[in-house]
Amino acid sequence: MKKILGLLVMLFLAVMAAAGCSKEPTPQDRFDAYIKLWNEQKFDKMYDYLTEGSKEVISKEDFTSRYQKIYEDLQITDLKMTFKKPEEEEKLDKDTDSVSYDFSAKMNSIAGPIEFTHSAKMKKEERDKENNWYVDWNTTYIFPQLKDGDKIGISSIKPKRGQIFDRAGNGLAINGEVFEVGVVPGKLEGQKEHVIQQLSKLLKMTPDQINKALNASWVKPDLFVPLKRVSPDDTERIAQLIALEPVQTKRVGARIYPYNEAAAHLIGYVGSITAEELEKLKDKGYTSNDVIGKRGLEEVFDSQLKGTSGVKITIKKPDGATEVLAEKPVEDGKDISLTIDIDMQASLYAELAGEAGAGAAIDPVSGETLALVSSPSFDPNQATLGFSGDEWKDLQDNPQKPLTTRFNKAYAPGSVFKPITAMIGLTNKTITPEQTMEIKGLKWQKGASWGKYFVTRVHEANPVNLEKAMVYSDNIYFAQAALGIGKEQFAEALKGFGFEQEPDYPYPLETSTIGKLENEIFLADSGYGQGQIQMSIVHLLETYTPFVNGGNMVKPSLLLDTEKSEKAVVSPDIAKTVSSMLRKVVGDKDGTAHSANIADYPLAGKTGTAEIKEKQGEKGTENGWFIAYNTNSPGLMVAMMVENVLDRGGSQIPVKKVKNVFMQRR
Repeated sequence: MKKILGLLVMLFLAVMAAAGCSKEPTPQDRFDAYIKLWNEQKFDKMYDYLTEGSKEVISKEDFTSRYQKIYEDLQITDLKMTFKKPEEEEKLDKDTDSVSYDFSAKMNSIAGPIEFTHSAKMKKEERDKENNWYVDWNTTYIFPQLKDGDKIGISSIKPKRGQIFDRAGNGLAINGEVFEVGVVPGKLEGQKEHVIQQLSKLLKMTPDQINKALNASWVKPDLFVPLKRVSPDDTERIAQLIALEPVQTKRVGARIYPYNEAAAHLIGYVGSITAEELEKLKDKGYTSNDVIGKRGLEEVFDSQLKGTSGVKITIKKPDGATEVLAEKPVEDGKDISLTIDIDMQASLYAELAGEAGAGAAIDPVSGETLALVSSPSFDPNQATLGFSGDEWKDLQDNPQKPLTTRFNKAYAPGSVFKPITAMIGLTNKTITPEQTMEIKGLKWQKGASWGKYFVTRVHEANPVNLEKAMVYSDNIYFAQAALGIGKEQFAEALKGFGFEQEPDYPYPLETSTIGKLENEIFLADSGYGQGQIQMSIVHLLETYTPFVNGGNMVKPSLLLDTEKSEKAVVSPDIAKTVSSMLRKVVGDKDGTAHSANIADYPLAGKTGTAEIKEKQGEKGTENGWFIAYNTNSPGLMVAMMVENVLDRGGSQIPVKKVKNVFMQRR
């Protein structure tokens, strides 16, 4: 009897357990699972939760692809779907076959944040002899405004690119207009070959390039097909183009560079973004339709200049009505004002015409950069409009390298470096103004260990003090001065002048370097600006600012209203002493820069000729240098470097040119 009773109890428990296992799923659990899949964007699995009626309206493939396409097109990120599941299980009547739940959505899109709250309907359906709850889906679940038959549209408004101005408000890179030249294909009938040949010559395009444009998939006989943009200043070419009957022109917005070649390397130009550039910038909000800075300040400040496109997401109704889903207003790019004086820029560029070299000017008191010039140059307007293949090849093959920016490169400075050695030696007390060196002949070496290597000089004098060495630009004196300072002390002092430090300057400059100073020859050569010493023309100007600021070195600035920054590098007495010697370099009849002397306009400065060769005894090339400032009115300091001056005047070439600049400004 006990056995039978035990079996009955076990049977009862088994039945009860089976009944518990077959408990019908709740609608809130089912919808909660659906929401979780939505957050994970597992659209294919979400489809399995739809009612049969919903599945009759949309296939699994269409359901999945529609969500994916909308989310991709709208660049949906940070998706957060929420459903506040009831704390207690709802007690539904057994005949209840539908229930509704509210859910909320938050997400970011290409047009900004999108938020909404909506209601979803759950239906009970029997499948495979089991009841379950399913989502009665429709398009409003994607967005409440999106009804069946509606379409989502995205429109954008391009921002105005910020403009670049000089210190007086003159436009260096402005938004203007050019002519867009094109043809209407339907008007080419009977003269297509002739017109294409003429266009090929006038637009500097190949016939294949023109035909490719005319055969694009979107082209129709009555549509204008743009081919190339032409500057409105090119009046003769525009007249010839208009004379061709099928050719049409229209004005379109474009970037304009009013000062052409004179500021091309400084300002740069813009162009359509390339696939390679987009790959690097796609995470910074750039798109395939963007125009970006290609070089110069257009590139350096591109993120500031470009602005942000305005974007609007709309729901388009079948009757033509629209409803805004999200909108991000357009943000125009920010203007940039430079310390540049465009008249000084143009003056320096004009002086360098025909030469390969660099010129720069600063206000040595404030540190404001007044000019940055590289020569030869190129036309930034044509670069923006598009160089032809031949034009681009000519620029690249030009031996003077017009595409090279020279004012930001580091070069051997030659003798313009000697005042720095003088300041270090005087500070370390390894030399004094009165001290003389016994130097005989035009060449010198420390000892037999130097082998066949000698330091040479141009002007013979004995004995030589610091002033005479500066006036005559005596290499041997400054070589011995560097050896007297010592390798460690010399290198450490140069770091105080900014060597081996990445320049803190808006336009990227190459770092000025000391080199290894691995032996006495390198140290001696470094004393007069050879060896492995390298510096940019901007840094050269910076190292001369102590001469007009009582020993304080002023950091150059390029953006208007930058706060002045300076540091003490030498004592006021040392700065004054060396500056007086630089005045004699120009004012003394024996000075190397005496040809720059201007009556009643006391220029101080230093010449330099840097040899570019592999080893002593070879005949290489030479770069000529000159840097100058007015000791009585130190508001302008100008430096210039001219390449390949050997056997044609040396440093006297930049001396003459820099003098001309001061003559125009006196």
